[in-house]
Amino acid sequence: MASTDTGPAQPHDTASQDLAGLEAGLDALDTVQVGRPPLREVLLRKVLPPVTAVALVLVVWQVLVWARVAPAYKLPSPSAVWGEVSDAWLQGTLLDYIWTSVSRGLLGFLLALVIGTPLGLLVSRVRFVRAAIGPILSGLQSLPSVAWVPPAVIWLGLNDQMMYAVILLGAVPSIANGLVAGVDQIPPLYLRAGRTLGATGLRGAWHIVMPAALPGYLAGLKQGWAFSWRSLMAAEIIASSPDLGIGLGQLLENGRNNSSMSQVFLAILLILVVGIAVDLLVFSPLERRVLRGRGLLVTR
Repeated sequence: MASTDTGPAQPHDTASQDLAGLEAGLDALDTVQVGRPPLREVLLRKVLPPVTAVALVLVVWQVLVWARVAPAYKLPSPSAVWGEVSDAWLQGTLLDYIWTSVSRGLLGFLLALVIGTPLGLLVSRVRFVRAAIGPILSGLQSLPSVAWVPPAVIWLGLNDQMMYAVILLGAVPSIANGLVAGVDQIPPLYLRAGRTLGATGLRGAWHIVMPAALPGYLAGLKQGWAFSWRSLMAAEIIASSPDLGIGLGQLLENGRNNSSMSQVFLAILLILVVGIAVDLLVFSPLERRVLRGRGLLVTR
């Protein structure tokens, strides 16, 4: 009579099944297409959605203007704001507004990067420093950047140094805390292996700690840029002087003083465009490259 034994699987069978599952997973990884997607797919997945969203906002905006939900001096039409853009372009001031703020923001962010990176390494690797400074950094990160403008004006006066001081006080804690969070997520095995191979001190920080903490560090950099940009806008709105030129924050304040909502909308639009452009051109490619290098992002 044929055997009908249905007892538990033998260890050999279990090992074979595990090996087969592992091979199937590796084969699936090998079949993933990592090449560039076709242009049509890029347009449909990445270009069309934001364009549709912008068009929808403009349509709703224009409908609200036609419905007269608010007087024209409170809610200008899209064409009126576009007229402000055209006038600024024809007068040659549009790019000056943008460059005045962008140059300050980028320089202030680079200074914050130079200060925040070693500070983050020091806090993450030295327990006494972490206990002493860690809570202060978290508190500074939660403090609104606008709070630093009055003391910076009193200490440094109405000049570019005041602008950079406000940017640093807003961005350095975010960059340092981002690096600390990235270091905290490093598996201890990596650090022990690095020490075994002689990667200690600055060598260990450069070859082991920084590469392993890169995702968290990059998130801190993105947040640091956001704080830099917002701090700069707050400083430009509050502190005005002919020697400082007219940046986007000052343009926004001028629109308020002139009771020109179209100029206010122009300033808001330019501030938003710069923020989106920096994210799309700088941080998003860096983030994709880091994630792809760690096998966490695959283009199908």
